[in-house]
Amino acid sequence: MGDMLIRDIPEPLKREIEHAARKGGQSLSLKAIDLLRKGMVAEKEGKAEPGLTAWDAIRAAFASENAISDEFAQMMDEIEAERKRDFGRTIENLE
Repeated sequence: MGDMLIRDIPEPLKREIEHAARKGGQSLSLKAIDLLRKGMVAEKEGKAEPGLTAWDAIRAAFASENAISDEFAQMMDEIEAERKRDFGRTIENLE
């Protein structure tokens, strides 16, 4: 494993991490590694992949929690496909 030196950590933040480490019975290093890992996971989950529709991002979030059924997902896929077919369609002259 490698070492990492992090410079210029604000003193209040360092004290907060030290307090959390003591409270959890961990060393300062283990607590910092744990917080960095959680931060990386949160950052990855918070970013939608480029090119995904809003529905794709929402479906991925709900699917990971097993909160949507396959039938519902298929229905939403059909709605999304229909919506995409409308792109580039000429608009009727309503006059």
